[in-house]
Amino acid sequence: MSEKQLPLLGAAMRIDHLPAHREWLIESQRDLEIQDAAVPSVLDGDDWSELVRQAKTALDGYSGRLGIHGPFFGFSLASLDPAVRQLAAQRFKRSLEFGSEIGATHMVVHSPFAFFGHPQVMYSASNTLGMQIECAQQTLKDIVPLAQNLGLVIVIENIQDANTRPLLELVKSFGSEHVRMSLDTGHANLMHQVGGPTADQWVYDAGELLGHLHLQDNDGGLDRHWAPGQGDIKWHALFKALQKQPHQPRMILEVAPDDIRPAADWLAAQGLAR
Repeated sequence: MSEKQLPLLGAAMRIDHLPAHREWLIESQRDLEIQDAAVPSVLDGDDWSELVRQAKTALDGYSGRLGIHGPFFGFSLASLDPAVRQLAAQRFKRSLEFGSEIGATHMVVHSPFAFFGHPQVMYSASNTLGMQIECAQQTLKDIVPLAQNLGLVIVIENIQDANTRPLLELVKSFGSEHVRMSLDTGHANLMHQVGGPTADQWVYDAGELLGHLHLQDNDGGLDRHWAPGQGDIKWHALFKALQKQPHQPRMILEVAPDDIRPAADWLAAQGLAR
């Protein structure tokens, strides 16, 4: 595979870290994910014009695929409590408003499927999966149309998912090109320790529904967000699976700011990405 055919890496970061990575992002118009839209104090702010100005200044000349990480602190996408679902929807709407001001075209939200049982039993079709999907649809009933109007795709990220089926069923239930799956490789590796699939198997199972990846590594003991190569994820297997896909999902390194370039350099040295 020629270098130009290799997947192009991007990264997630806060707006205040953009200047340090500006040249790297712009030289190849890499994927970018702004994390500020998940921060409660940002969402509660009366005026985020200065933050937006900082982002636009740092990204002058940038034309890559830009997204945001949506809010997730303290609530589930599929809460059984209508009041909590309403709160979650309000938070997502606020995050989308922020995203629209910086030109975002994706928003990450967290999967609601918290693991508490055997991976092949919990959230099976006969054991609350339908109810969980219905609750998630209620939360997002006004959010998905809003995202579509803004030209933005909602990507639902695996968190404590120990089975690919519930999350993929949730994504498919919307019947919309504006809802896709996000694979966090580190989360997959953690849940693999308790019987979940490996990160590469997630890619195979998701197929065309995979729209986005968070690339990070760990040792299976904690969600460490290490640079790829520092843990025990099988990166060659993951990228082999990605090569078989007819499209390139957004590729976001979700590591510490100082680890972004070393992480990208390591994957490039392995001949896996650029």
